Amino acid sequence: MDKKKLAKQLGVIALVIVLFAGLDIGIYRLFIKRVISHHSPGMQKMSVEVGNYVPFTGSENVFSVKDADKLEGDIPVIDGAAALLPVYAGFVESIYPESSVIYNGETYDAASAMHYTNTRGAYKDIVDGNADIIICAAPSDEQLQYAKDNGVELELVPVGSDAFVFIVNDSNPVDNITIDQIRGIYSGKITNWKELGGKNIPIAAMRRNKNSGSQTALEKIMGDIPIKPDYTALFGSPIGFSFRYYVTGMLGEGGVKILTINGIEPTPETIADGTYPVAGNIYAVYRKGETNENVKKAIDFMLSPEGQKIVAQSGYIPLSQ
Repeated sequence: MDKKKLAKQLGVIALVIVLFAGLDIGIYRLFIKRVISHHSPGMQKMSVEVGNYVPFTGSENVFSVKDADKLEGDIPVIDGAAALLPVYAGFVESIYPESSVIYNGETYDAASAMHYTNTRGAYKDIVDGNADIIICAAPSDEQLQYAKDNGVELELVPVGSDAFVFIVNDSNPVDNITIDQIRGIYSGKITNWKELGGKNIPIAAMRRNKNSGSQTALEKIMGDIPIKPDYTALFGSPIGFSFRYYVTGMLGEGGVKILTINGIEPTPETIADGTYPVAGNIYAVYRKGETNENVKKAIDFMLSPEGQKIVAQSGYIPLSQ
């Protein structure tokens, strides 16, 4: 092989290595490997360590009421979002019979009254009748349309709230972002961190799968503004998004920082009083016309002082502070 040609090829390889070495590794791991991961439902489930939130195992991550009345008879199947797994695990440990939860070490058995299929799977299951209650953020337009197409009307009962947050690598000098800047980034109008007072580096606007709870929250912020594909995901300095407790409590911050929005930090106080601009409700969702009385009993417990204490202990914001 010609020595000049070989040297040129080695130079290209070296350049690629340098570019990859320059990635913000903390964000790369958090979003590509731990949050976005692969696009299969199975890999989406592995965004959290499910085994850390299994009821009746003595897990320190599951908070429950020890003397609550247990449901009897027709036990409703409960499912929900990854970000809310601690909440409904606590509800289940409090009022479900222990024998109704079947976990095989990796996933929940089909016969278990507790499932974990994440937001997209949970909304499909509640419509299809494979779940009786799901704990999720608000549904997307597509999920509402799927329910309508199948003749199902969903009832959404707020049981708590949490903040929707945007995060960057902790070495990024940008600390604050505005709603208009978020829209600019995800519409493709703002493409470099220098436009926001940061370094002269492209912005890698990370996103989630369609109909995930956090992607739906982003779409609500964007309104009618289209979200454009990001072509700098491997080479830019990323910005990502999720729910506050999913980042700080379940995954750990992992070398990232949460940006303030419009100068307001997402704290329990600013979320509860509405000053943080992108807080949203956590819902218990069931089918209108549900005849299983235990569905109502379960939701009544979630709204009770004991249930709201579980919401707070699990890291989320109860309905009243």
